[in-house]
Parts: sequence; structure tokens; C-alpha cells
Amino acid sequence: MSRLAALLLAVLSPLAAADRATSYDYWITGNPADAHPATTRAGLVLAGGGSEVVEAWKWFVACAGGGDIVVLRASGGDGYHGLVTDKVGGADSIETILFHDASAAHDPRVLDIIARAEGIWLAGGDQARYVAYWKDTPVGAALNAHLRAGKPLGGTSAGLAVLGEYYFAALHGSVTSETVLRDPFHRAVTLGRGFIAAPALAGVLTDSHFMARQRLGRLIAFLARLQADEKPARLVGLGLDEATALCVEPDGHATVFTEKNGRAWLVVTTQPPEPPVAGKPLAARGIRVTGLGPESTLNLTDLRVARPIALRTFSVIDGTLLEDPATP
Repeated sequence: MSRLAALLLAVLSPLAAADRATSYDYWITGNPADAHPATTRAGLVLAGGGSEVVEAWKWFVACAGGGDIVVLRASGGDGYHGLVTDKVGGADSIETILFHDASAAHDPRVLDIIARAEGIWLAGGDQARYVAYWKDTPVGAALNAHLRAGKPLGGTSAGLAVLGEYYFAALHGSVTSETVLRDPFHRAVTLGRGFIAAPALAGVLTDSHFMARQRLGRLIAFLARLQADEKPARLVGLGLDEATALCVEPDGHATVFTEKNGRAWLVVTTQPPEPPVAGKPLAARGIRVTGLGPESTLNLTDLRVARPIALRTFSVIDGTLLEDPATP
């Protein structure tokens, strides 16, 4: 089926909007032809899940030069099309590829659509599928080529989870802060590295739904595991609240957009944590947590924060997360 035929189906019959293949579904809204050469600039959108942040999406489409936006996902459907056409605007087209299995990552048509995209967005869902379907495949290579070409990349929830140099793969499902603080080696703690190479996120581990799902404790535990296992030169955590996005410029400067008074949270360990031991509670001190709102800015290159809205220090004692009473 041609891209024009897919567009006509989408317009004439919502029930037949998907261009179905064995290993993926495809939708398009807008111009089925490739956009005229668009002037793009690099940029990252780190979104915390929940409802979408329209202003962050407008920033993303502007980075894409108003060209073709491609959404990649492994569950759901074409839900972003209404958002982009009705609320965001400015894009030549919005396309969605829904992966059913890993074989779609080798499909020439899928790779062609991704290669021609001016902006790529990784939807929410289950990041274990993204790791299984895309990591070390032609799609993974295409995502990194997209970044090297100076084009914007964004992700929300599961899509955010895989953007950092380090990531929680969720290969055995999700895990709560309480569980992982009690045992940092719990079988659900599956961490990975080197999926997507975004320079601004070198040494960064991202997490979503941050305050709504009380994920500070698990992010601290993930950092402790990575420090013990990988011994990286640089390692920090970034937590994003729901309906909140951090938009990162090419020079590493980042700004928060939010629709529900959410925050971005920078998590830095100022003291080496005690080496975690399997089956035993975590112990760590000197964990600095900085909250950022729309008035704040973050430089991801040197981690400087201007106008923070919260500065807190935490410790983990016998697997329990405690705020330092001396924190201002």
C-alpha cells in the first residue's frame, strides 16, 4: 500500500486507518510526500509520561523544522495524530509505526520512513519491548544516525526510559522503590547501557512518572548499582514528573515545560555509596536532589542549575530513604 493510499484510508474510514503489515502497523496524517528539505536542529525532549505537554511538543516540531514527525511504539495506536494536528500544528505530517515484533526493525520500508523523518518520538508503553525490538538492530542504528544528523529526538515514559546512556530495561517488569531499596539486586533490577547515544545524556539515567509513583528511591538504588558495576566517570539521575518535559538544546542547556505544576529532578550522589550486596538493604549518604520548574535552567554539560525550586539531601539507611533534617 502506498503512503497516499494509506492517507486516503485514514481520511475515508477511521476503522481502516492502519496500513497493516505482518510485523507492524502504520498510520499517516498530513502530507504523504516527503517534506521539502527542512532546516532541523538537534534537541531532546525528556517527558515524564501522563498527559502530553503541548508547549514541549511545539518546541520539538520547531526543532524538526516543521517537517515529518515519526512516532515509534510497541503498543497503542495513532493517538499522537490528533495531538499534533489539533493542538500542536506546524508539522508537514505525523506518522506512527507500531511494532509487533523485532522483525519490523529490519523491514526496508520501516527503515526508509525513519531515515526520512525530521523528528522522531518514542511513545510510552513497555521499554522492555524497545530494548528487545530495537537495541543493536537497524532501527537502533537509525535512531543514532538521526541524532548525528542534528535532528530532534523525544520520548515519554518508556520512551524516556531508554534515552539516557544508562537505562532501566524492565526486562522482568517494573519495580518499586521499596523493593529495590531492600534489595538492589532484586531480579527486576535489569539495567542496560549504550542503546541510544545522545551526547547530552552521557552518564545519565532517566526515569518517568517520578513523584506520582515515588521513584526517587529506586533511581538512587539504580545509581548505586551502576556505580558499583560500571564505575563510570560521570553518573547522574534525571527524574521527570507526569505532564512535565525537559527540553534540551544542542549546547546542553535545558528548560522545563509543565502542564500540571510538575518538576524535573536532578539526582547526584555526592558520596560514594556503600557497595550494594545481594539480598541486603542499600546504604547511601549525601544524595543531592535538585528540583527544577519552568523558571529554572539546567546545563547538562556541567550540571549547573539556575533558579532551582528545591534543594534536598537524602540518605538511605538500612533500606529506608530519609531526608537529611539539615536540608534547607
